[in-house]
Amino acid sequence: MNLEELIVSSIRDSAAQVFSTMLGVEIDRGEVSVETGTPEQANDGIVSFIGVAGAWAGTGSLSCSPALACRICSHMLMMDASSVDEEVLDTVAELTNMIIGNVKTELEQYLGPLGLSIPTVIFGRNFRTKSVGNNKWTVVCFQWKDEHLLVKLCLSPTDRVAHGAGHVVGQSCALDVRTES
Repeated sequence: MNLEELIVSSIRDSAAQVFSTMLGVEIDRGEVSVETGTPEQANDGIVSFIGVAGAWAGTGSLSCSPALACRICSHMLMMDASSVDEEVLDTVAELTNMIIGNVKTELEQYLGPLGLSIPTVIFGRNFRTKSVGNNKWTVVCFQWKDEHLLVKLCLSPTDRVAHGAGHVVGQSCALDVRTES
């Protein structure tokens, strides 16, 4: 299995496990794609990012509509969340932490020790995100009822040597978020 297949498998397994365990629901698997470069269209909704560091470094991301974020919060916290507020944003951050954290743990067997940052959540309309450096994102789409959830991961080798992992020199991903008028 190559790295991209391993990432896709890890994301699918992790998201299914987190949704089943934490929300008590099953999510449908959608398409898998690879994104490179800067997206042409602006985003509307919620995007959460979490950094990954070690012998490989990059960023994990989760994005969804405000309606799906409210539904996730309602199920996870067993309360009615009808609009995006601090609790909804915190829930999306925690969901990102759990899904990408599980992926990180799975990948450590192959890539060596990895660390995670604290998630950052962005909510708004008409904004773009841009990855600086080697910006090849593995994108896995999920569907829950009528809403889509995207889980993305961008990883590149760094010049750090991990115990038990192969040494590859490369460049990591960085993030640049811009709002459009």
